[in-house]
Amino acid sequence: MKEISCKLLIIGAGPGGYVCAIKAGQLGIDTVIVEQGRPGGTCLTIGCIPSKALIHAAETFDKARALSSGENALGIRVEGASIDLSKTMAWKDAIVGRLTGGVSNLLQKARVKIVHGHAHFRDGKTVEVETETGLQVIRTETVVIATGSDTVELPTLPFGGKVISSTEALSLTELPKQLVVVGGGYIGLELGTAFARMGSEVTVVEATSQILPLYDADLVKPVLRRLSERGIKVLTDARAVGLFDTGEALVVETAEGRRELPADRILVAVGRRPRTTGSGLEELDLDRIGSFLQVDDRCHTSMRGVYAIGDVTGEPMLAHRAMAQGEMVAEIVAGRKRAWDKRCIPAICFTDPEIVSAGLLPEEARSHGFDVRIGQFPFTANGRAMTVEDEDGFVRVVARADTHAVLGLQAVGAGVSEFASTFAIAIEMGARLEDIAATIHAHPTRGEALQEAALKALGHALHI
Repeated sequence: MKEISCKLLIIGAGPGGYVCAIKAGQLGIDTVIVEQGRPGGTCLTIGCIPSKALIHAAETFDKARALSSGENALGIRVEGASIDLSKTMAWKDAIVGRLTGGVSNLLQKARVKIVHGHAHFRDGKTVEVETETGLQVIRTETVVIATGSDTVELPTLPFGGKVISSTEALSLTELPKQLVVVGGGYIGLELGTAFARMGSEVTVVEATSQILPLYDADLVKPVLRRLSERGIKVLTDARAVGLFDTGEALVVETAEGRRELPADRILVAVGRRPRTTGSGLEELDLDRIGSFLQVDDRCHTSMRGVYAIGDVTGEPMLAHRAMAQGEMVAEIVAGRKRAWDKRCIPAICFTDPEIVSAGLLPEEARSHGFDVRIGQFPFTANGRAMTVEDEDGFVRVVARADTHAVLGLQAVGAGVSEFASTFAIAIEMGARLEDIAATIHAHPTRGEALQEAALKALGHALHI
């Protein structure tokens, strides 16, 4: 049995963990990070990155297939569009490999010691790691728990056979002819749309009355319209009961009664749960909110010297939130004064079209007691949207009626995910409607719609 000591021990090398380790190493802290799999966590290996690669491949094939019909205003025609999904997956895996290798190099550059294996807490200062070469004991002054999250399994649809999670969906080498997606959140819709673009017949089953229930109906309408245009069936207020006796279909309970949905694959995407079992966290008796670890504004848990970051601490379960928490904790451990003081964390749905939101939605702002001004500008009046043949959607600004301070920014449309940084900066820096309206926006770009939305909220839009 080997023993090592360090000042900072991080459990989990996902986005939060590896960023925390790199920052700590840069600050001169003796740091060890433990990871059972490849560095990068769910996001880099089986989540954000591979799913966006698949979405891009599906979009490219869909465009090529549309051009092969010859029925387009551009006058372009290609012949014989086809897709080899196994080759697509190999390309996706190569990207993942490049990025995980890059993370390993960055950790080494920051002089972080990487221990590969499964970690188990003895106590708040000692961890055992089962490695390929035997048991490794690590003693530390400070611990950061960054164990991430796992997919939620439905009791009536346990994973296995044709019932798959997003992990398996991102490794399929054959296209399902009929795919049923259980869960109308962003994961289910992103992957469901990608497979539909590649040729699968897709049905989405959502238990609530609206897909993407965290967003308002105006933002969701363009997505619903595009789903319908692609032939994707959407069942809301519907509950997946289980597999039909023969296993060839999914049984769904709706207001009209039970239905059987034929399926080659059933993708269950109903959410994620914190990864807190199997690592001895129960022995630490940390305070929790539900199943999540409870932390304060410095990501400190109820035990001295133990921090927690990322998905294990609850919503929003986003990689960029985990990264920001990881960087902050590293600075706190280094003795700097830091606290979590974020006005907004942007969220993106890489659906078709995309949705991005930062700050408060209109109803959220009103529920906080604000009288609001709302400005909304459609891409149908935007020159750049016209020239790239995608005019669906709009940009919306939500501001206080009295001071004109921007409370929220949202958009739905092609490529609007790239607005996330602009939206977040505007809110973090306390922008007012006049600030955005007076800023010169490059022409022709989709970004002009942001300026126009601010102008409209002020009552004098120029191009609508």
